[in-house]
Amino acid sequence: MTSKAEAASSSPWLAAHVAAIDAMPADARAIATIPPIDPATLAAILPGIDLWDLWPLQNADGSTALIDGASLWFVLSAPALPDPEERHHIARIRLMSHRDGAWHDCGNALPDGLNPGSREWAGSALFRPETGKVTLFYTVAGWSGEAKPSFAQRLFATTGDLLIADGRPRIANWSTPAELFEADQDHYTLVNQREGAPGFIKGFRDPAHMRDSDGTTWMLFTGSLAQSTHAFNGCIGIARAQDESLTRWTLMPPLVSADGLNNELERPVMILRDGRYYLFWSTQRKVFSPAGPSGPNGLYGMVADSILGPFEPLNGTGLVAGNPPETPYQAYSWWVDAQLCVHGFADLPGVPVDGQVNEASWRRAHFTGTPAPLFRIALDGARAWVESGIEPAAAHG
Repeated sequence: MTSKAEAASSSPWLAAHVAAIDAMPADARAIATIPPIDPATLAAILPGIDLWDLWPLQNADGSTALIDGASLWFVLSAPALPDPEERHHIARIRLMSHRDGAWHDCGNALPDGLNPGSREWAGSALFRPETGKVTLFYTVAGWSGEAKPSFAQRLFATTGDLLIADGRPRIANWSTPAELFEADQDHYTLVNQREGAPGFIKGFRDPAHMRDSDGTTWMLFTGSLAQSTHAFNGCIGIARAQDESLTRWTLMPPLVSADGLNNELERPVMILRDGRYYLFWSTQRKVFSPAGPSGPNGLYGMVADSILGPFEPLNGTGLVAGNPPETPYQAYSWWVDAQLCVHGFADLPGVPVDGQVNEASWRRAHFTGTPAPLFRIALDGARAWVESGIEPAAAHG
């Protein structure tokens, strides 16, 4: 059930903000650059399986839940196909545990036949330790039984019981997935596309829960502006839970809009720190409007004194951490945790700017599809920067 709240103004991410990236002095650009990834240091966790967008099981306060000393992660997965871009057509959510720098596979998170769509795309997960319940908020892509994968997107939730047997976690007794809320076609586009290509579709996906200091739960998501006449009309949407059941929501106007600038503000996540609200998202150079300035594939963000804004771009540009210019496709789809560690996946590490990214066989030969080395960011008011790289074995959990 959804009700609509009073209107409010979205905070714009503007061409002027992005244009200022190229004018950043060398020292500022250096601390806004993710450490280079050496492909030789990466090994497939599951040979023959591509892994990408990942998110942790979180406590209500946003901290990463630890289960017997291990963190649990939900990761998009697919058998390695001749073209890695086709992985989006068969994606399943996988459950994995992480302890002392090592990953352990726990199989598909959801049982076959539970998902009401044709694929499972990214989201977030909430742990309630007092009951042992896990709620998975995720994107239902496509429709069950469709002959050809469509790009329809809906936001759903399902709850299961976290069980540990012989030291191996699993989640059982999943409830029937229930839709969180629908696009209103006023603020947000109803995404029911039949055709499309990754990067150039509209969005209503990536639900990410956030508990405010007053106990209110909010849901962020990737959206597209319904009233825009521009092809590049990405936004970050938000809804407010009406009660603790997290089954009834009030859909709010977008927090951030990129009308005329960018098509996809993906995987939004909110961190409450030092009394301020830090909003992060991922985007790629290819989804900026060709008519305006573009930024690197990277992690971007804004900050506000209230969860509903107004927001101002971090560093005056929005750029927090971009891939190195010499390897612009090395990683993508970052999740910022409560400790400001940034988790992403290794995409095309070591590939130069002139790589043949439009050729399927070339992409297959260079695609890594495994969790990337971590890095940490630092925050100081409206400033953000890459503080350090972190060896995987040194990461928490």
